[in-house]
Amino acid sequence: MTTDSSSTSTSAAGGGISTFKGQERALRADRLGTGGLLLSVLAATAPLMVVAGVMPTTFAVMGIVGQPLLFVVLGVVLVLFSVGYAEMSRHVHNAGAFYAYISRGLGGTAGAGAALVALVAYNALQVGIYGIFGFEVSGLFATYADVEVAWWIPALVAALVVGLLGWLKIDVNARVLGVLLVIEVLLVVIFDVAAIADPGKEGLSLHAFNPDTLTGAGVGTALCFCIAAFLGFEQAPVYAEETSRPHVLVPRVMFLAVGGVAVFFALSSWALTVATGPSAIVGTAQKQSAGLLFFLTESRLGGTFTDVLHVLFVTGMFAALLSFHNVVARYAFAMGREGLLPAAFGRTSGSSGAPGTGSLLQTVVAVVVVIAFAIADDKPVGDPTAPVLHLFTWFGNIGALGVIVLMAAASLSVVVFFVRRGAAGAQAWRLVTSALACVALLVIAGYTVKDFEVLVGAGPGSSLSWVLPGTIGLALVAGLVLGLVLRARAPEKHARIGLGNEAFQLDKAASS
Repeated sequence: MTTDSSSTSTSAAGGGISTFKGQERALRADRLGTGGLLLSVLAATAPLMVVAGVMPTTFAVMGIVGQPLLFVVLGVVLVLFSVGYAEMSRHVHNAGAFYAYISRGLGGTAGAGAALVALVAYNALQVGIYGIFGFEVSGLFATYADVEVAWWIPALVAALVVGLLGWLKIDVNARVLGVLLVIEVLLVVIFDVAAIADPGKEGLSLHAFNPDTLTGAGVGTALCFCIAAFLGFEQAPVYAEETSRPHVLVPRVMFLAVGGVAVFFALSSWALTVATGPSAIVGTAQKQSAGLLFFLTESRLGGTFTDVLHVLFVTGMFAALLSFHNVVARYAFAMGREGLLPAAFGRTSGSSGAPGTGSLLQTVVAVVVVIAFAIADDKPVGDPTAPVLHLFTWFGNIGALGVIVLMAAASLSVVVFFVRRGAAGAQAWRLVTSALACVALLVIAGYTVKDFEVLVGAGPGSSLSWVLPGTIGLALVAGLVLGLVLRARAPEKHARIGLGNEAFQLDKAASS
């Protein structure tokens, strides 16, 4: 049984989403406005981490000069995706956004599969960042304090701090993250202006926007790298229950995030090509690796600016860690509330209204994975193999693949959802954009799986090329099996999948 949450999920007293079973079953409403929600979402994109980490890697490994054009193309694809996704947010308010939407369109069993994929994907994205975070902090200690610190020490400290902050109100976290995010973006913009004012030997060349630059075997894999840079915008509906007007704020924030990120990353990646010259960007990126941005700012903006940039590189990654942590905790909360995880995950902490058990789960997963990679690391301090080339790259691409699959499924779900409700005519243009987005995302997912050995730096015969993406496949199968079991043995729980807090409102109506 399904019904529009807009008619069942608001309380008469405060206009917020609540439940007769008690506030432990609902996230606290009215905690986020447009600014707080936008900052929470943009924090996950970690703009400086993308400019200093993802962009140089894409230039160096894939050899694709036209990265700026890729960001424009992906911006269009994600806007198409967002049209239907945002419309669904007006009808479904659930902290498990992806799987809730998929459940409403494709059924509870498909929703259970999506839930497990989302939990694994966002955990992988979050945990992977600890690798590059620990490596960068270790490098700062070596450079400025002449002290050798193994990468896993700051990584573990960060995991514990993030876990602690997960228990606090998200609006408090958003203020802290917002200040750091604004400064981070401003400094990247300063670099962009400096690069344009002092270009390389080829001048203000627009060659990077030439379609001819998107040729060769690396294009498909470069798409995965670049789409990972956008991840965060799709998290807006996860916070829907914590806003006073989700039907207005969520779509607004999504389009602001997608449009802003696409323009920002396209211009910043173009500025990198201008600073070195389009013909030299690949070679320079291969030589400098993650130090490309800092190498270019040193000569144009000086050592002090570069030092500050290094520090903000760390704070930006911390912001992304906290943002992804909050999303994982809310997915666990939504799954616990609907019987896909133990009931303890479906309760909030009394002090802050945050999903405390889900927060604890994410922290434990992060600590265990970091310790495992630390034990396996037999390289000297300062070697990036374990923290960056393995932990960050492997887990980041697993997460990106999972989210791409979820976005494709969510796009299909939008079409089915409105067609089944007889709204195909009224929503026709949204259905077309969702269908186009679904096809484009499936193509990107196909290229990602096909060339996964390139993404993780493994050889053609390496088992990693199928084991790592197989993690997402395994999560999907496990979720589908769970959904089928619930449908056979606990149909009342199966019927609640995707309904979120609304299910409890329906129970109340039925009992009375």
